[in-house]
Amino acid sequence: MNSIAARRFFRWVAGLFAIPRDNPVLTIAQYEAFSKQVPLMYAILLTNMVALAFTHAAVAPSWLVYYLPGLMGGVSLLRTFSWLKSRHTKVEAAEAYRKLRATNIVVGPITVAFTAWALLLLPYGDAFQRSHVVFFMAITVIGCIFCLMHLRSAALAVTVIVNVPLLVTMLMTGEPTFIAMGINVILVTIAMIAILMTHYRDFRGLNESRQALLDQQQALNDRNAAIQALSDENLRLANLDSLTVLQNRRSFFLSLEDRFASARSAGEPLAIGIVDLDGFKPVNDMYGHAAGDKVLVEIAARLERLAARRQPDGRLAIFRMGGDEFGLVLSRPEWACEAIAIGHEICDAICEPINIGSGSVQVTGSIGFAIYPDVGTDGQTLYERADYALYTAKRNHRAGVVVFNAEQADELSRQRIVEDAMAAADLKRELSLVYQPIVHAATGRCVAFEALARWDSPVIGKVSPGEFVPVAEHTGRIGMITRLLLEQALETAKAWPRSVRLSFNLSAHDLVSAEGMLRIVAIVEASGMDPSRIVFEITETAVMQDFEQARASVEMLRRMGCGIALDDFGTGYSSLHHIHKLPLTKIKIDGSFVRDIQRQKTSYNIVKSLLALCADMGLNTVVEGVETSGELAVLRGLGAELVQGYYFSRPLPAAAAIDFIAVSESGACRLQA
Repeated sequence: MNSIAARRFFRWVAGLFAIPRDNPVLTIAQYEAFSKQVPLMYAILLTNMVALAFTHAAVAPSWLVYYLPGLMGGVSLLRTFSWLKSRHTKVEAAEAYRKLRATNIVVGPITVAFTAWALLLLPYGDAFQRSHVVFFMAITVIGCIFCLMHLRSAALAVTVIVNVPLLVTMLMTGEPTFIAMGINVILVTIAMIAILMTHYRDFRGLNESRQALLDQQQALNDRNAAIQALSDENLRLANLDSLTVLQNRRSFFLSLEDRFASARSAGEPLAIGIVDLDGFKPVNDMYGHAAGDKVLVEIAARLERLAARRQPDGRLAIFRMGGDEFGLVLSRPEWACEAIAIGHEICDAICEPINIGSGSVQVTGSIGFAIYPDVGTDGQTLYERADYALYTAKRNHRAGVVVFNAEQADELSRQRIVEDAMAAADLKRELSLVYQPIVHAATGRCVAFEALARWDSPVIGKVSPGEFVPVAEHTGRIGMITRLLLEQALETAKAWPRSVRLSFNLSAHDLVSAEGMLRIVAIVEASGMDPSRIVFEITETAVMQDFEQARASVEMLRRMGCGIALDDFGTGYSSLHHIHKLPLTKIKIDGSFVRDIQRQKTSYNIVKSLLALCADMGLNTVVEGVETSGELAVLRGLGAELVQGYYFSRPLPAAAAIDFIAVSESGACRLQA
């Protein structure tokens, strides 16, 4: 047990004279504090040494008062300059430990040298000079303890090396005064060592507490950095489209506002473009949404490559607005010419075939541009102008580029006037119907009337369906208008002979709204009219908005006994595919193919092919747009069954429609070729 205690004691003593290296931060702190006090320690040594040599210059040998002090003083000055030079240099923990350990080693020989020199001077001189030697050793050791308090091992080494020889020497003199002075120095030194130990413990504890706080702060900073990184990533994802990885609609409007503000501030132009894919819905319907996603991803990649090649400086940014719509923002364009050129390049890039795995598909793109400062006073207005330009492109320049201009500005202004008037209108009173006859080509007998909407506004006058129907669709009033007009048309048709049918147009909104279709069915059932006398006309464009829902709506009407006619056949896309899937009863061939059919060989061949196709499929046909006897003669020769157009009659009010039926029954219709 005693041997264990002894080993522990010796380990404790060895630990007092060792430099800890388990705490790098403490090692650096010790070095930084110690390096500031070393020059002061050497200054104390030099001052005390010069004073002691001076008092002994007349009584001691020259080598003790001149040569040896000069040598030790030179070494001390070199050490002082070395520490002064390096005390502001930042060091790593390993370097700090190395320098502290070197000091711990050097302090022994230096202390021995100064102690031996002082004791060698003790025999010379009188009592005052001998007392000065004791004073020198006492004050020097106390000063060194203070200067070495951040390097505990060195301070303890100096204390032992100085005090033990001093006490032994004082005891050997036998002089009570010297003995008392030696004991006094020892006691004071012990007190100083106690203070040093307390200070060192506090210094170490303070550094450990400081390091703990720094660790906590670092952990907090790391946590905040992680939170910020997560927040930044969430923000980035919030501004990205997950499918195409393009910037999304939210990012588009943020970028638009920033770039618009910069453009307005710098007086520079800014172009906004909206791109919409033509023929994308058939891809989804025919090949599935996975194929549609591949198309969108490929189009996005093409647009990004084009932007990087065309504007590597980032002036052109591409966004996915949603669905099959993309947006672009072009800073500092060379007015409209550059925007149009980029638009055509985009159209060319989009129309290239796209591999979807099971084959390839092809879509096109329509683009609308608006350019500041030509139009727009803010980013939102500029976007709305670009959207209207896109609407114009889709309507009149499919797969083309349209820049918002004065003509469209007038159209948009008119659209807003119509929209405001419609919002305030009593539509039940102001809306009416006219009826255009559909006649048998061979006999001239009226077999049906197509109901056509009219709006006579007390505010803005007569408004054509081409104006108010798109506005009604945009504002969500089209469903109500359909129901109002259907009730009116059914009430009128009940007065016609049972052989005369009613042909009524349904909008895209009517066709793809399950709730709206149920209301239409309810109106038909409540009217008391035989559903077989009703033919609902639909367009390919309406069908393509949501083919599955449109097909469900058509099947519901067919189960009631209503007929279904596909209007404007030949002007849409994927016609044969959708004719095959829809339970149609009739096809209406667009009047654009009839115009000058007797002179246009291409038109003749198209109508001939369409009539033959419908006959093979067991579908009735109505040829629209017949305006001359020559056109009628050609159509009769091609075997057209039913025809419609101004040659027979313009749309008629309800009363005139009944008169027309009577005239057609009498055989007086204009059928001469």
